[in-house]
Amino acid sequence: MSHATPSTNVENVRQEGVFSHREILVILSGLMLGMFLAALDQTIVSTAIRTIADDLNGYSLQAWVTTAYLITATLATPLYGKLSDMYGRKPFFMAAIIIFVLGSLLCTMAQTMYMLAAFRAFQGLGAGGLMSLALAILGDIVGPRDRAKYQGYFLAVFGTSSVLGPVLGGLLAGQDSILGIEGWRWVFLVNVPIGMFALAVVYRVLHLPKVHKPGVRIDWWGALVLAIGIVPLLIVAEQGREWGWGSTASVSCYVIGAVGVIGFVFVEKSMRDAALIPLRMFRNSTFALGVVISIVVGAAMFGGISLLPQYLQVVRGSSPTLAGLQMLPMVLGLMIGSITSGQLIAKTGHYRIFPLVGASMLTLGMFLLHFVQADSPLPVVMMFMVITGFGLGNLMQPLTLAIQNALPPQDMGVSTAAATFFRQIGGTLGVAVFLSILFAQLTPNITSQLQSAAQDPAFQQAVVAGAHSTNPADVALATGLATHDTSAAAGVLQDSSVIQQLSPILAQPFKVGFADSMSVVFLTVTVIALLALVLVAFWKEVPLRTAGGLAAARQESDGSPD
Repeated sequence: MSHATPSTNVENVRQEGVFSHREILVILSGLMLGMFLAALDQTIVSTAIRTIADDLNGYSLQAWVTTAYLITATLATPLYGKLSDMYGRKPFFMAAIIIFVLGSLLCTMAQTMYMLAAFRAFQGLGAGGLMSLALAILGDIVGPRDRAKYQGYFLAVFGTSSVLGPVLGGLLAGQDSILGIEGWRWVFLVNVPIGMFALAVVYRVLHLPKVHKPGVRIDWWGALVLAIGIVPLLIVAEQGREWGWGSTASVSCYVIGAVGVIGFVFVEKSMRDAALIPLRMFRNSTFALGVVISIVVGAAMFGGISLLPQYLQVVRGSSPTLAGLQMLPMVLGLMIGSITSGQLIAKTGHYRIFPLVGASMLTLGMFLLHFVQADSPLPVVMMFMVITGFGLGNLMQPLTLAIQNALPPQDMGVSTAAATFFRQIGGTLGVAVFLSILFAQLTPNITSQLQSAAQDPAFQQAVVAGAHSTNPADVALATGLATHDTSAAAGVLQDSSVIQQLSPILAQPFKVGFADSMSVVFLTVTVIALLALVLVAFWKEVPLRTAGGLAAARQESDGSPD
């Protein structure tokens, strides 16, 4: 068969679900481009968001931009998984790329933070399919035990985007304009050519068996009720500090969210196997506990990582580009942890030890970051980043692998999407809650630091000098302090760049207040990571299958009692 034509190879795929190493690599090229698109966007935006928020006069609204994207990506993920199980992966993977590219174009046109949040929400509808479908397709063509070897290619893409994203995001956000367009808008515009190329490659190389399951209902009601349940809970997590956690608006969100979640369970029960997330899957203890662990790890991962660029830029005064480079130690730790665990899983066939190591290192890393101050030596901070990244690297891959392996191969799309969905649920809540805690701490901490600094003769002299300075930021702060205006601390929530505009002595109370606020958040993340460690300790290991999802499903249909 060495002279087989491409059409013969495709027919072989359609009949057997068995792929050669070369065929797998060809398919991986398309998957990696899709994953690169999603991974690059996450890192490039997280580095540039502070500049974007300051430019659009809404530093305190940045959580809306992140949360809107994560809400839609989260809600779309299980729908992609279910539909791709019913009608095949390729059309939905391509649709995800197209929606993502259109969303990126819209983001470049945003004039306010609210517009940007709306466009990011649309972009998230595409992002929901990029990561989960790439992992599901890999699960289709490669067995769980050998999958770790091929996931090394994914890790290379993830690592490259993690390095390139922050640097590119900082470089673009740091420019006033490029070709007549504001620099930060290129953060989104850069997705367009990459996305178009990815679309062309996927169309050309991704050949999978055609799937069609006639008579199967699509769980649109489940998707609608899930949205009713999840969105209010995420909104109150974001807005609760301003509304008041016991206010009428907050209580309304709690009630609507609870009713939505309960309604979702009833809808899924009535839909049975046609459900968006079939409840029968939760009878599998490995899957059920894996889902809980995914939620907790997602909260710690997204919540913790989203704060580090803020610390580097706001407290350390790094430019977005420099902050991107300073995040490299975390990327290095993550890649080392991921590659090491992947290779050892492929060699031994066992995975349980790696989530234990990962959760332990993540807990330790976050706890150490809790001690970071405004003047902590940067090499020390970077060492803590390496530890945190190494922990995440040992958690991410084994978690997805175990959840995919726990369920029958015909559930590959749903199980992979569920793993991604619940990790994103945790991540979305984590970002909203941790940023809410940060902003709730900022004003009182900065005010307290200003009051303490007012007793320092050096600070008093700096205030006097600031009143006669040519620096508008120094003049404004000195005037405010002289008139006992307490709005200085609150003003940082609207435009944090004012801290870098102040003279060093006047800026110090703001930096210390910011670092103290982050310390509280990192301590909270430590508790969440510790919870993940306890859960992982009770997680049982299931022997890894050797066949890919398509081949295993074919074997079962040919002769298995199942």
